Amino acid sequence: MKRKDPKRPWKNIFPAIAVPFNKDYSINEGELRQYVRWLANIDGIDGLVCNGHTGEITSLNRKEKVRVTEIVADEVGDKVLVISGIAGDEGTLDAIDRAKEMQAVGADGILLMPPHIWLRFGMKPESPVKYFQEVGAAIDMGIIIHQYPYDCKAFYPANMVLEMAKISNVKALKCGIRHMGIYERDVRIFREKAPKLSILSCMDEYLVTSFYIGVDGALVGFGGLIPELITQAWNAVQANDFVKIRKLQSKIFPVTQAVYQIGQPSGEAHARLKEALRQRGIFSSALMRPPVMPISDQEKKNVAVALKAAGLK
Repeated sequence: MKRKDPKRPWKNIFPAIAVPFNKDYSINEGELRQYVRWLANIDGIDGLVCNGHTGEITSLNRKEKVRVTEIVADEVGDKVLVISGIAGDEGTLDAIDRAKEMQAVGADGILLMPPHIWLRFGMKPESPVKYFQEVGAAIDMGIIIHQYPYDCKAFYPANMVLEMAKISNVKALKCGIRHMGIYERDVRIFREKAPKLSILSCMDEYLVTSFYIGVDGALVGFGGLIPELITQAWNAVQANDFVKIRKLQSKIFPVTQAVYQIGQPSGEAHARLKEALRQRGIFSSALMRPPVMPISDQEKKNVAVALKAAGLK
């Protein structure tokens, strides 16, 4: 497989892909290949992210995560950047080992998530920067910072992100602040003080609104469901075509409500997203691994109505 230009900008739309399952919960590799080929051929999609929360990182085992990355890299690694999510469980050494596994099967970079221990107990201010420094020094590929919401204990404030941005292989920030006031303030800070850092919105539930602040694209699970609408909206934002943006948002919004309602992406939202992929004919099954429960008949109807309103097959 031909490696991509290391100077290539990490911008535009990066769908965080879902994973299709067979009836026995094994990965449906054939459908996964078809799915990523479809996405990679859409203009405006410059990267695919596997093993994110949309891709059931919490339910796949270590071997399966490597296999998903291998499939995506094999299928479309010559067309788009391939990024794998890395949750280092509770240790830096584990995160490094996992990142090296992804590099070995063709990933161009990792989406580095906070260790789970920080979510419950918090962390010392110097810990996240050191975490990124040590992981970055151990691998030869790019890193996307996964910034969690402002109201959780693992949130990275602006000064911390600026220190992370000094690391040579940090390419982008998945900006998930989920507070529009803080989001706009911090994006302005990053633009001024870390101009080389690509800023990717990850706020699926109000995605188009988050574009207006002046980011470089988006890294969202929503991009793997309605990529044709999201890439059009992104292109319209860059062209300052606000008439077109509003028309597109009138199609995107019903799907947003059916999938995410008014909350953040979660296991239940991902189940609704997967049902929408099934109704679109992209997946043959909306199966999720336990403990995520099947969605209700009413939720399925809501998805169908939203897809119709959006004019999507």
